[in-house]
Formats: sequence, structure tokens, C-alpha cells
Amino acid sequence: MRAVNRELTFAGIIVVAPGESGEPVSDEQKNVLDALHLRKIDLADRVLVVNPGGYIGESTSREIAYARATGKPVTFTAPVDA
Repeated sequence: MRAVNRELTFAGIIVVAPGESGEPVSDEQKNVLDALHLRKIDLADRVLVVNPGGYIGESTSREIAYARATGKPVTFTAPVDA
């Protein structure tokens, strides 16, 4: 995500990226991050999912569904696993 963020930023694109902790988080912290990520989607014009190898986790799947439900275009950095 950091590499894509850097590439887009230097291309002149404003990036609203998900938060990162770098360490395990509590259930309460995860709930806060999940809600915050949806608010960030609200601010975005489009959503780019960074999915190396096609992997998409549970939280990201919910965020994709939310983005699509709100009419945001969603694209991926790699083909999506079936």
C-alpha cells in the first residue's frame, strides 16, 4: 500500500489511505478503524484496492461492497481471485 500511495501521490493524486497499526489491535480498535475506513470511502472519488496476488480479506470485502453501494468506482491492482 505504501508503494502505491507514494506512486499516486507523486502523480498528483490525493490519496486517502486506510490506517495502519503495524501491530495487533484490540477488537475495539478494529471497530474504530473499520468505521473510519468507511468514512474515508465517503471522501473518495474512487477506490483502488491494493490486492497483491489477488487476495482480498474480510474487512476489505466489506469496504468494497460499501464503496459499490455508494456508487464509487472500484478498481484493483491485481486480478481478483475467484
